[in-house]
Amino acid sequence: MSNAIEIKNVSFSYEKEYILDDISFVVEKGNVAAIIGPNGSGKTTLLKVLAGFLRPQRGSVKVLGEPPSRIRKKVGYVSQRFEFDKTFPITVTEFLKMSCPQCPQEKIHRYLSHLGVDAFPKARLGSLSGGQLQRVLVARAMLHDPELLYLDEPASGIDIGGEHDFYKMISHIRKNHGATIVMVSHEIDVVQSFARQIICVNK
Repeated sequence: MSNAIEIKNVSFSYEKEYILDDISFVVEKGNVAAIIGPNGSGKTTLLKVLAGFLRPQRGSVKVLGEPPSRIRKKVGYVSQRFEFDKTFPITVTEFLKMSCPQCPQEKIHRYLSHLGVDAFPKARLGSLSGGQLQRVLVARAMLHDPELLYLDEPASGIDIGGEHDFYKMISHIRKNHGATIVMVSHEIDVVQSFARQIICVNK
């Protein structure tokens, strides 16, 4: 199987101190990989390097055989925090339609159904629970049919009982849509049940 991601000797610093130092690994296509490590270890920075939001000072990054900046249309990204005005009167469907104007209504409802939030298309975005919002954000990332899906702490805001179901949903995405998934997580006990590869990072 070919590799979706190839990282060789990557180092990155915001100023003088390196946040990532000499990192190398590969992720095969169709894999679910989890990036774990202590707070401040560079997990989110590494994800941003993979997504092309940050450029490393040293080393090489290839995603689907290209530099990350060239294949952004093939990538879905869900950040750790999504800040918005919860009083703004926008429904889930309107929010997703704004993210993908060319997407037919049927496709939007299909992804909401796959992600277990099909009962909320007319609900206001600000009324959703943390777990429901995370699922809608994953749906938004999937609307463009990405080959790669990056998730930064995707289970944040989800109660402990819902984490297992959420990660089960991530496995469903990989199986049914063929996306390669890379996620940052602290929940090693949960993640190890679903991830095929664990990438341990501490700078």
